[in-house]
Amino acid sequence: MEVQPHAAVAALTDPVLPGRQSPRFMYLYALAVSGAAVAYMPYLTLLLPLRVSAMPGTEVLATLAIAAFVGAISASLSNILFGWASDRTQRRRIWILAGLLLSSALLVSMPYAHDANILIGLIICWQFGLNMMLAPLAAWAGDTIPDVQKGMLGGLLALAPALGALSGAVVTTDIIAGFTHREALVALLVVCMVAPVLFFGNPVPMPHLLRPKDGEVGQAEDNPPTANPAIRMWLARLLVQIAEASLFAFLLLWFRSLDPGFGENDAANIFAVVLGFSVFVALAVGSWSDRTGKPIMPLILTASLAAVGLLIMAWAPDMAFAIAGYVAFGLASSIFLALHSSQTLRVLPRPHTRGRDLGIFNLTNTVPSLIMPWLTMALVPTYGFDALFMLLAGLAIIASILLMTMPRRI
Repeated sequence: MEVQPHAAVAALTDPVLPGRQSPRFMYLYALAVSGAAVAYMPYLTLLLPLRVSAMPGTEVLATLAIAAFVGAISASLSNILFGWASDRTQRRRIWILAGLLLSSALLVSMPYAHDANILIGLIICWQFGLNMMLAPLAAWAGDTIPDVQKGMLGGLLALAPALGALSGAVVTTDIIAGFTHREALVALLVVCMVAPVLFFGNPVPMPHLLRPKDGEVGQAEDNPPTANPAIRMWLARLLVQIAEASLFAFLLLWFRSLDPGFGENDAANIFAVVLGFSVFVALAVGSWSDRTGKPIMPLILTASLAAVGLLIMAWAPDMAFAIAGYVAFGLASSIFLALHSSQTLRVLPRPHTRGRDLGIFNLTNTVPSLIMPWLTMALVPTYGFDALFMLLAGLAIIASILLMTMPRRI
């Protein structure tokens, strides 16, 4: 959104076709988004539970539940706020840098919180700083990457969860496990991954991306809400995210219900293979969608495949079928979420509110964490995991239907 001082130099030195963004910027941008995933995945899934468990006299499950709840609310509100702020100031990089510094400083301070209430307060503030970085970073892609490269962008975004999971494996290795302040190592990784795009990215200016598409705003205002492509995209992502969040939280429990000897490392290995393979498939599928001009078709197919995977899991007679079903679901949902993140930028009609609108889309990442526990507790104790998977398959099918009925001119 802001004028880049060295954009002219980048345009001359990078192998850039007319109307396309430089590969260097896209790779550095993908690295930065992966750094954003590294900023929260290892801490929330590994380091935070360890910190809470080490606090004497603390109710671990209750503290983690409260931290997750208030953290999700803080993340939701602050993402919208800082997306809006970066829209109003028409500057993305300064907000990203400020959020990077603030969130890193707060992350480094976490080991010094020896009381559960202080730790929860720090988590609220940390989510505030983290989304000061995340919201303008997401909107920056809409300002700089044209529609003809959004499939490739989606493929590159699949790197984020894979590298986030890998960072968790790194900080829990035997060599690093004895280090008292592992949060500092995470913060250092994040700075090294996000800073390069801020100082060396130099995107080619794309002024047409800062203007509404001809007639698009008027159409969005005249159409009923259910016909609005942005609303359909929002609902489709929410439904798939509910399924993905449920599986992420209860995958190990389900595997052990089939085979009590199934270990944590077995589940982690399957999860890592699925995430790693999804990066290559997402890149191939995203590039195909760019070449063929069919941006929504991969989303329809992957949402449908996710439903098939869930049905296989619901009817799995043995462990082999169970793993096959999860691989199908995990691969499809990972590709769907990565490509959806980039293709969403097509359907937002107002570039001057892009950051705020993406903040509203970000609710699809946080709201499922509030819905999923109640959904699971309502079904699994009485009807078993099979009923949960059938319901989640239904949600994925609805997501596919919503996308099938999208307007063809997207």
